[in-house]
Amino acid sequence: MKNYTGMYIIRPTLTEEGYKNVIAEINALFEKNGCKVTEVDEWGMRDLAYEIQDFKKGYYVKFTVEANNEAVAEYDRICNIKEDVIRHILVKD
Repeated sequence: MKNYTGMYIIRPTLTEEGYKNVIAEINALFEKNGCKVTEVDEWGMRDLAYEIQDFKKGYYVKFTVEANNEAVAEYDRICNIKEDVIRHILVKD
């Protein structure tokens, strides 16, 4: 297992409950693969540097995780197909 720091931006049109659900789904994705989410830091609604899918704001979430390669690949796959996540990144510490 390696340590990773990641961030994803959730589209701003969701409700507060919608944000919590997306965050819980991402955390469950890692835990289902036997990994440990060590920190979740919700930055909240912020302006984007440039428009993404006609959105000027987004709900930012930063997290750290101890993950294996399978979990990292699954995170990328899910974030690419999930409509609620408009951008994501995961980098090895």
